[in-house]
Amino acid sequence: MTDPKQEETTHFGYEQVPVSEKAERVGQVFRSVAGRYDLMNDVMSLGTHRLIKRYTVELSALRPGHKVLDLAGGTGDFSIKFAPIVGESGQVVLADINEAMLQVGRDRLIDHGIGDTVSVSQVDAECLPFADNTFDCICIAYGLRNVTNKEAALASMERVLKPGGRVLILEFSKPRNQLLSRAYDAWSSLWPAAGKLLTGDSDSYRYLVESIRVHPDQDTLLSMMEDAGLTQCRYHNIMDGISAVHVGFKAA
Repeated sequence: MTDPKQEETTHFGYEQVPVSEKAERVGQVFRSVAGRYDLMNDVMSLGTHRLIKRYTVELSALRPGHKVLDLAGGTGDFSIKFAPIVGESGQVVLADINEAMLQVGRDRLIDHGIGDTVSVSQVDAECLPFADNTFDCICIAYGLRNVTNKEAALASMERVLKPGGRVLILEFSKPRNQLLSRAYDAWSSLWPAAGKLLTGDSDSYRYLVESIRVHPDQDTLLSMMEDAGLTQCRYHNIMDGISAVHVGFKAA
């Protein structure tokens, strides 16, 4: 008799793959794009990702002395922004499952003069290796859609949050306006070609486009956060929902 677990599959973009294979295949994508990841962010978002990230930082409500986990933080954009806010009395942990992205992140931290003040940790979001009630804030930006078991990741985040702490999830989402949605689909369909031109890799960017389109919409993700035990959950649409920032708290 066939083991049912061997038949479990999950999304890898539009493709269905065995659950056991997804993490490695996602890892291959990000190892491929790590060196040009920030350049492609500028191209794909027409530079707007910088403003979106600034808005997300404002929603973090960080203060000096806070501990913050920059989960799936890759090249360190948010860690670079968080470090001066929490100061020497606080702590920033840049965490990602992908070693190639973390190497780029380490180099950027050093270039910004904060290589000794931000901790770097290779972790799996589904089973975070931190003690209960550790962080005042967890931010995961454009990373949750790549996690195989999103429910497990959300539960793990809730566990390591301090009571009263907040989770911020910045992710591509679903535009509310149908005309804008069609225009966005047309624009994002060009990303694989741009990836081929700038990085020599179209397949990775094809996956990224597909992963956006199969990611849960705003209200579905909100329900998933509540099911993980987070409270006062809400979301803020950006550019009519092309991206959204979801916020949830750990009960005090």
